[in-house]
Amino acid sequence: MAILDWVVLLVTLLFIVIYGSWKTKGSKNVKDFIKGGSEAKWWTIGLSVMATQASAITFLSTPGQAFHSGMGFVQFYFGLPLAMIIICMVFIPIYHRLNVYTAYEYLESRFDLKTRSLAAILFLIQRGLAAGITIFAPAIILSAVLGWDLLTLNIIIGVLVIIYTVSGGTKAVSVTQKQQMGIIFIGMFAAFFIILSYLPQDISFSKAIAIAGASGKMEVLDFSFDLNNRYTIWTGFLGGTFLMLSYFGTDQSQVQRYLSGKSIRESQMGLLFNGFLKVPMQFFILLVGVMVFVFYQFNVSPLNFNPAATGAVMNSEFAQEYSELNDRHVDIVEQKKILQLDFAERPDNMEVKDQIKALQTKETENREAAKEIILKADPSQEVNDKDYVFIHFILNNLPRGLIGLLLAVILSAAMSSTASELNALAATTTMDLYKRNDRKEREDMYYVTVTKWFTLGWGILAILVASIANLFDNLIQLVNIIGSIFYGNILGIFLIAFFIKYIRGNAVFIGALITQALIIGIFAMDVLPYLWLNLLGCVLVIALAILIQMFGQQKAV
Repeated sequence: MAILDWVVLLVTLLFIVIYGSWKTKGSKNVKDFIKGGSEAKWWTIGLSVMATQASAITFLSTPGQAFHSGMGFVQFYFGLPLAMIIICMVFIPIYHRLNVYTAYEYLESRFDLKTRSLAAILFLIQRGLAAGITIFAPAIILSAVLGWDLLTLNIIIGVLVIIYTVSGGTKAVSVTQKQQMGIIFIGMFAAFFIILSYLPQDISFSKAIAIAGASGKMEVLDFSFDLNNRYTIWTGFLGGTFLMLSYFGTDQSQVQRYLSGKSIRESQMGLLFNGFLKVPMQFFILLVGVMVFVFYQFNVSPLNFNPAATGAVMNSEFAQEYSELNDRHVDIVEQKKILQLDFAERPDNMEVKDQIKALQTKETENREAAKEIILKADPSQEVNDKDYVFIHFILNNLPRGLIGLLLAVILSAAMSSTASELNALAATTTMDLYKRNDRKEREDMYYVTVTKWFTLGWGILAILVASIANLFDNLIQLVNIIGSIFYGNILGIFLIAFFIKYIRGNAVFIGALITQALIIGIFAMDVLPYLWLNLLGCVLVIALAILIQMFGQQKAV
């Protein structure tokens, strides 16, 4: 990295922290600190909701996902607009009418304290883990690529977030997320247009899309019913809708964003803004990854994008074997380059298209063989390199200054998501567990102080989780898997509360405990794609609660 990149990176991050702390200091009461004084406009809510979901994982993993697997991942988000409409019609009016600080407060008024506490604890478990991953994701990748110390990076990201989140609470999170989203949009658009400028002179955008399509990267829709396929129309609209309903409707890290709205209408408009912009945004991020793929059709890519893995094998007895594979990889790229230029001029030439597909299959096989050699050299190395693709391109191909901006994008995204999570974790711990069970009369500022201490505590815990976490197949999948294990159950509890009025607290509580145990068991046996766990968990808790309630009534009679 050049000095200019360091300047851009440091100035951007320090501006966010200092601006957020200065703009929102001095909360007068719990309402100011947790709900931001209920003053947020719809565009602030929309950007804050979007920034909370769009973590660093989104900007590191999603382009790599598209590079390897194409555009099909966008189907994961197809249920989001429908979920936003349902939340606007059902969830938001109830939350605002009851003037709650957290989503789980409503469950006590509808059921009982133990059901409220159970839902809050399930949220704290999954979101506490996720907060660590949103720190860990950019830290481990930047550590591997730049050679920075991993523990130091975890601490730096965590401490920067803690400073302004403790200082200003919800308002600080919302204010800084507007700046962060601006930086993110500028950085991603700049990267996209620079990638296009790096393509051969006669390769236009339309030809680049055709080239990507020849290798199967533009297959957006999958109508198959294959349960082994994670991303299809059906998983997006069914599993995805239930995941999004639970995440945006019952996860305090998102609920807290729109509870800060000035009115029901402002909150609803903010969510709808997010709902209809999110899918195009994810499509665009995937498209950036596809354009990186096209770039590497004309430029040699690494056999494995994880530099630590490459370094390990090249310093082992398998270096010669790996070098031979790399030579074959370079030869395949050169052959593809000639064919791709030919195909760009004659996209109707099926013979050339078939040859490109055959070479693409060989390249994939070559990469898989490389992974096996790396693991023989060092079994501890991470060979799934999806999360390294985009950062490798940034560091090796973008001009000075823009590298710093793109790194600022990644770290800003990490900070925005982590800030929302710490803010929500602290609010839930304070309001649902501490204050609800505190038998003493306290002044309002006492609970502001308590919330700040809980923010600090959860921040430290997130740093600890980040420091002991291990890289998964794909980080964006890991976050969604953790959510899917818990979200369906929590959503089912809320749907019972909203729509099935005769079910009481004991039935819901017992049904939720059984459901959570079953979902964890089903996930461990790996019999369903993780997105379906959201639908299954929701259906299970509703069915069990109905049966338990009916059985209890019959027993009472």
